Amino acid sequence: MKKIAFIFALLAIAQVSIFAQNSEIPSSKLFDSKQLLRDVEVLAADDMEGRGFGTPGGTKAREYVVKRFKESGLADIDGKNLQPFSITGRDKVERQGANVYGVIRGTKHPEKYIVISAHYDHVGTRNGEVYNGADDDASGTAALFAMASYFKKKKPQTSLLFVAFDAEESGLVGSKKFVSEPPVPAARIVMNINMDMVGHSDKNELYASGSYHNPFLKPYIEPLVKDAKVKLLFGHDTPEQKRDDWTFQSDHGSFHREKIPFIYFGVEDHKDYHKPTDDYPTLTKPFYVHSVETVLAAVKVFDQNAAAIKTGK
Repeated sequence: MKKIAFIFALLAIAQVSIFAQNSEIPSSKLFDSKQLLRDVEVLAADDMEGRGFGTPGGTKAREYVVKRFKESGLADIDGKNLQPFSITGRDKVERQGANVYGVIRGTKHPEKYIVISAHYDHVGTRNGEVYNGADDDASGTAALFAMASYFKKKKPQTSLLFVAFDAEESGLVGSKKFVSEPPVPAARIVMNINMDMVGHSDKNELYASGSYHNPFLKPYIEPLVKDAKVKLLFGHDTPEQKRDDWTFQSDHGSFHREKIPFIYFGVEDHKDYHKPTDDYPTLTKPFYVHSVETVLAAVKVFDQNAAAIKTGK
């Protein structure tokens, strides 16, 4: 009887633990927050092998992104949703990868495009340890699916081009390929909204970086500060900050080099950055859901003002 009681006690503890884990995921009126977290959990699982560029794990992650883009309602462009490219490393081995993209056509300005991006690759395995990259950048990639699902139902005025970049960790290679050979005319790209590490902040802080270079974008974001459930801050975009200047530290940098306006949403480096501990359990889940809601609110504002943004006003 004591053994049976002990087993039941363990089951009860497990149920409480599962309940506690689920209860810390706040619901959202904008998207399915549990699906958002499920997507991160899949992308950051050990069987993705750290999503390294040109690895079986990277290929598996790409297949999942293609699947979820379709399920989220994104359409191909001219029958395509992949942009393949290769990198030859120092070992003289050529490795293959690809950007994944899809579009939701605008109702008012279908000829103009706002590019919403994140990167799905990470650093793979090192010394036998898997670097799962839950925050970097499974969090941004999963946010793409959530936002696509929202805008599939609530049609945007401007066409929204969602892109999951490969090989960000290899030197922004995927985004460089994209801006050099975009699937739509480059002149029709209004701006880039990039997400990289939006899921882990013990201080509840999310940065909107890039207004130093694009000051005309800041007035569109400032009204969001008051109602955001995260502490929305500006900065990390001036040359004086040196290593803390994020201008070229993720894929938005490729757009900036092409003089395409950008806003980058992300968090400051945390204890799990580029470590094997950047796992699904270490995400600050309430912050993550509210972070994605905040970025989505920014996308809505930029969508409604795309014509003015295109002229730099």
